Amino acid sequence: MKTPSRILIIEDDNDIIELVRYNLEKESFQVAACSDGLAGLAQIKKSLPDLLILDLMLPRLSGLEICKDIRRDDKLNRLPILMLTARGDEADRVVGLELGADDYVTKPFSPRELVARVKALLRRLQPAEEKARALEFGTLRIDPISYRAERDGKSLPLSTLEFRLLYYIASRPNRVFSRDQLLDAVWGSDRFVTPRSVDVYVRRLREKMENDPENPQYLKTVRGAGYIFETRAS
Repeated sequence: MKTPSRILIIEDDNDIIELVRYNLEKESFQVAACSDGLAGLAQIKKSLPDLLILDLMLPRLSGLEICKDIRRDDKLNRLPILMLTARGDEADRVVGLELGADDYVTKPFSPRELVARVKALLRRLQPAEEKARALEFGTLRIDPISYRAERDGKSLPLSTLEFRLLYYIASRPNRVFSRDQLLDAVWGSDRFVTPRSVDVYVRRLREKMENDPENPQYLKTVRGAGYIFETRAS
């Protein structure tokens, strides 16, 4: 029998906590909750959940700070994060994605939509069903068995979705992919993120894997077309 996925909610509105808890438990998820940022981060470090639902506006420690802390920690950085925010502005969503969130839901939200997004995010984070082989390009090594990447012998702090994007494009080098092609391949047909979200993920990858993110060696932009993992010059 499959063990239920464990969801942690960090949210300071008790009504929202109970609404989300009720709807997730109906779908057989195990749900825990914290009402402030510091307590929530301590709970994550004590017992890592399978997915985090995170409000941006929290007492004691903001959701954005929690995102940054999680993505900096090698033991936590694969944790999928679903932002829960009252801010409907696209710029706020982009900031959350840049800091490490994997998806977002804007308040007010439909409980059905939130559950659908939780399920979709967990599905997207499953290992890709393709023949696993380690990739090496100079000092860059990408290992799909361990979901680890390293450069110059140092581990790169990639989230699971960041790794999936890097592995997909690096395993098909010197080929241009549009944003929509990458969304279909990495996020799948049940995605909720937009094509512009790919830009955020590519920027995050460059900051972590390229020696000079402004002049990338590998992960390059093809203006008007998309992105390419370039190896011909390596």
